[in-house]
This record gives sequence, structure tokens and C-alpha cells, in this order.
Amino acid sequence: MSENDFPQVPQSDTDAPVERRRRTGGRGADRPRKGAGSSKYLNLVNTIAKSTVLTEEALEAIHDASLTILEEIGMDVILPEARERMKAAGADVMPGTDRVRFDRGLIMDMISSVPSGFTMHARNPIRNVQIGGNNLVFAQIASAPFVADREGGRRAGNQEDYRKLVKLAQSYDIIHTTGGYPVEPIDIHASVRHLNCLSDMVKLTDKVFHCYSLGQQRNIDALEIARIGRGITAEQMEREPSLFTIINTSSPLRLDGPMLQGIMEMSSRNQVVVVTPFTLAGAMAPVTIAGAVVQQNAEALAGIAFTQMVRRGAPAMYGGFTSNVDMKTGAPAFGTPEYMKAVIAGGQLARRYGIPYRTSNTNASNTLDAQAAYESALSLWALTQGGGNFIMHSAGWSEGGLTASFEKFILDVDMLQMVAEFLTPLDVSEDALGLDAVRDVGPGGHYFGTAHTLSRYETAFYSPILSDWRNFETWTEAGRPTTYDHANRVFKEKLNEYEKPPLDPAIEEELDAFVARRKAEGGVPTDF
Repeated sequence: MSENDFPQVPQSDTDAPVERRRRTGGRGADRPRKGAGSSKYLNLVNTIAKSTVLTEEALEAIHDASLTILEEIGMDVILPEARERMKAAGADVMPGTDRVRFDRGLIMDMISSVPSGFTMHARNPIRNVQIGGNNLVFAQIASAPFVADREGGRRAGNQEDYRKLVKLAQSYDIIHTTGGYPVEPIDIHASVRHLNCLSDMVKLTDKVFHCYSLGQQRNIDALEIARIGRGITAEQMEREPSLFTIINTSSPLRLDGPMLQGIMEMSSRNQVVVVTPFTLAGAMAPVTIAGAVVQQNAEALAGIAFTQMVRRGAPAMYGGFTSNVDMKTGAPAFGTPEYMKAVIAGGQLARRYGIPYRTSNTNASNTLDAQAAYESALSLWALTQGGGNFIMHSAGWSEGGLTASFEKFILDVDMLQMVAEFLTPLDVSEDALGLDAVRDVGPGGHYFGTAHTLSRYETAFYSPILSDWRNFETWTEAGRPTTYDHANRVFKEKLNEYEKPPLDPAIEEELDAFVARRKAEGGVPTDF
């Protein structure tokens, strides 16, 4: 299929192919389903009233305590060039040390210029995503070192599984962007891994993608791959953010060199920086959730302020990733009541500052079981009620993020689509109220055969991908399949149905030439 088979929609200085949508129902049990794969999931808006766990007084107390940390304790900033920029902006840099302290007025001035909303541009314009406000965007799992499915078990990340997971991300509209590498393909040498992986992102998907901030050259290569993939000039890309990076602070209270380089490379080119402290209460942050959120907020504000020291108005997001640990073992815990409170508190803080909010769909289960489902459901409840805008690790996260699971990916897609259906406003039009149907049926009748029902029965309700609604006898005759069985079958079917999105041959040729040149140059230095 060529790009000429798709309608063309003007996109600023250039035209880009737009994929014609097809309705591709998923399946649960052994019968057709109508609820999966609909293009109605492309753009989600969450208009429900946001939940709160902090009173206004408590919110201000956390805000004030965070600024006190930045003023009195400060952050260790492990990059001289970054400290110089901070000093030029008015921060207090301690001579001969990495320590930087920030006046609260400086922090508030800097974060005031962060856009409250912006668009991330994909190579296919229908895949553009709106960030901020009431918009809700789901990104695939990222950065897992292991991958698993039922037949192959848990195994080290590799290129074949990496590509399969990227194809699954392309296959569902509810997955709006890729995250990072859904699994780390360690069979590709680290010096050129980013070149292989990012060129695959361009070829196998037409969605917005992510680059890791693991050294300046990787950022530079990623920026060029994103530009080539969209077929645009550097100037247009600077006007239209097309790439995002996650900047994790090294909690407690540190920003390391590669992360700071990532901010400088990305923000200077007006690309998206998502500053996300990873604060586990009792380990890298105070054992109380309030204390952990205070530290999260201080670290996030410092990183976000630095994006604006690099370039005023550069797009950024406030990231929250605060949870607790198992105090018996020290292992991270996810999808807990404490995680839920931290997610909702983070949303309140992000809204206070007028900055888009990133959070995550998490669980700590080692397999596809009830724990995987209920911890993810609680995470989704909290981030939806708490006003999350950009949701990392939305699909496929297992074992506390150590494993990307094919079956969990399908389970999560199903739950994400249920969230989307829940957020769809009720239709209360005259026709939807159904008074004519009530008049037709009257007391004691049924609605199965009414015109009102017959005209709607195929699309009236969400049809899950995985739920098995057969009665016990029929289910038993079918071999008593479990959710694990259905998810295993569905991900394989979806991979068999995968179609590579169209890509201009000239763009693919330019991309391949760039990757080949950078590989010939040795990629990026490594110590092995």
C-alpha cells in the first residue's frame, strides 16, 4: 500500500499521509467483539470532577515545604555547564561543590513560563496528541529489561520481542504514543542500539515516540531521526514538538549529567521534557507519603525550572512517581493505597502550577493474575480521578516494571478502553432517553425486539476484549479458558493482523542513510 492510498491533510509546511481508519473488533471468549480498535479512542478528554486528597491548606503546606527544601538544602547538580546556566539565571551555586540552591521566587518565575498545554506531533497527523487541560494520553510500557509470554516465559530483552511490542502499540488506537523501548533489546550493542530502535519506531509506527537521555549524542541522533521521520525541516520541528524524553531525578535531591544534558538538548530545540522524580517512601524519600510528595515536588520543580532556564516557553510536564516499599523486604510496591494518594496529590500540585501532569499505570505482580488486574485498576482509578494527562507504562507493565508482558499488554488495552468508555459523556438526547421505546413496550414487556434496541444493539455497550460471558456449561465445554488464555491468543492474532503504516520511500531512504552513517562512525562511545 502506498502513501497515495491515504487522504492527505495539510500539516504546516508539509503534507503527511493520514491512515484511513478501519473498524477492527477485538475478541473475548470465542465470539466477535465490537468494542476494540475503534478510532474513537484517538483523542480522549477527561471531564469528570477531579478527586483530591489534600485540602487547600495541606496543598499549600506541601508547596511551601518543597520550596523550603530548594532554598535551604538545594539539589546536587552533577554537570558544570548546567550549574553555570543556573547561576546565570540567579540560583545560588556553592563554589567547589555540586550543590545549588534556588530562591522560591526564582522557581516560581521560571515555572510560570511552562505552557499549560501543547501538541506533540506525529508523522501521521491523526496521531498528534494534545497534552494538558483535560486531555488524557496513554503511552506503552517503557524500559523493561525482561519480556515474557506464556510459551517463552521470562527472558532477556531482544530485538525480535522489541519489534513485536512496538507493532502491538501501533495496532491499538488507545495506545497514543510509544513510551521508550518497551523492552531493552540487549542483543543490539549499546553503541548503536538507539539507532536501530528509533528507526524501528519510525518504520513500524506512525505515532509520537520517546528518546532516552543517556548522553548528548543519543539525544542529537534522536532529534534527527524524529525530524527525518516526519519529513520536515529542523525549523518546523522546533515549532512543532515531535519528540519527548523522560528526565528522572536521582532521588534524593540530585540531577545527574546525562539527564541534565538531555534537558539542554531537548528544551533548547523546543522538544518535550517530562521531569519525573522516582521517590519511594521509606527508601529514596521520607517514609510518610506527605514527606515523599514534598520531596517529589521539590525535585520536579527544580528540573522543570531548569527547562525554562534553557529556553523560556519550552514544553515540559510535571511527573509524579511516588509509591511505597515493602518494609519487610525493601521491594517497591505499586497500585497501593499509598500510590493512589500520591498520584492524586501530584495531580493537585500540577494543576496548582498549571503544568501538564504525567503519571503511570503500575502493578507489582509477577504474572497475569488477580493482583496484576486489581493493582492496575487502582492505579488507573487514581490517575483518572487525579487528572493525569500523560500516562506512562499504560500497557504491558509487569513485575514492578522489570518485565514487559505480552498478555498484560492486552489486559491493559482492554482496561484502558474501559476507562475511555467510562469517560464518554452520557448521551441524554431525546432519542437516547428512549421515551418512544417505553411507550411501545409499556408495563410488563421487554425491549429485545424494539426498533430502538435493534438499531443500537451492535454498539450499545462496550464489548470487552477478554471478558468471557458464557455460562458455566458452555465455558466448561470450551475447555474452561482463562483470561491468560484469551490474552495469549489475542496478542498473537493482533501481531498476525499487523500492517506496517505507510512511509514515504524517500523518507525511509534518508533514514536508512543516516543510521548507516552513524553506525559507520561508531554510534556512541561505551565502556564495553
